[in-house]
Amino acid sequence: MRICDYVLPGENRVDFDQLLEHPQKMSDAELIEFDETCASLRSPRANFGKPPREVFAIQLAEARAEWRRRHPK
Repeated sequence: MRICDYVLPGENRVDFDQLLEHPQKMSDAELIEFDETCASLRSPRANFGKPPREVFAIQLAEARAEWRRRHPK
């Protein structure tokens, strides 16, 4: 599943049910890759100088929350 698969077509919203379920099924390596992709999609370069889309910020937060759940300090 790709990151953009969570974004509902034609909208700036996220399918939260799918988003919350999927990171829990990822391996640690997949979760790291997902996090890196989310972070890069939030960069000004990826958004042509415009503010990042909120959906990618939400995905990044969910990926990092899942990582913290698996690896508490």
